[in-house]
Amino acid sequence: MNIYIDQKLVKRNSRIGQGFMLAGLIILGAGMYISFKYTEYFNWSLLALIAGFLASQVGIYYSNRWGRYPRPYDQIDKALKGLDGRYSLYHYITPTSHLLVGPAGVWVLMPRNQGGTISFSKGRFRQKGGNLYMKIFAQESLGRPDLEVLGETEKLRTYLKKRLGEEAEVPPINAALVFTNPKASVVPPDGEAELPAEMIILDKLKDVIRKTAKAKGSGLAPGKVDEVQAAIAPKDDFLVE
Repeated sequence: MNIYIDQKLVKRNSRIGQGFMLAGLIILGAGMYISFKYTEYFNWSLLALIAGFLASQVGIYYSNRWGRYPRPYDQIDKALKGLDGRYSLYHYITPTSHLLVGPAGVWVLMPRNQGGTISFSKGRFRQKGGNLYMKIFAQESLGRPDLEVLGETEKLRTYLKKRLGEEAEVPPINAALVFTNPKASVVPPDGEAELPAEMIILDKLKDVIRKTAKAKGSGLAPGKVDEVQAAIAPKDDFLVE
């Protein structure tokens, strides 16, 4: 498997995350100090606490993606290790952060680090269990990844259309919400739930990809795989494996 990654972007965003985390801690500390030492400036201390919390949330966002080990792309790389050279995995190269192209087709991979039991029904995601402290202070909320998937796939479709040419046919785009937390489990959506992505535990990702490649009518023909990979054509220095 060929793995491409924009290392400069990773390093830059990692530094941004560290900066916001540090700034958030400093501002929160200042707010706490003011609230105890100068009670008459309560409004200022409250403002500092809010600003510090917001800065720390921005830091969490960046750190979870580019700073904290193992990084999401490291986990995806490890999970897909063993796929042959017909596959290419792109991190931060295209409009979607993690993209796999190979005999199994075109896959948008969206990692999520939430723990507990994840389910989707009646148009909503639900998360039961997991670490309460992590949910509040060190982890993003699950949010609406179904809407994110639609946005990511549409951006990628437009990107591929431009790269392949207006007359070329853009292949179907698959999407997977990949839950990287070892304490996560997923409940498959019921028959009435329309989810534009598969919900997959990290350890099962490679099995899903291989089964899709073997399933009749589910993958991409070798010529189409080469065409899509040639259209993306990342810089040579992005190749890490």
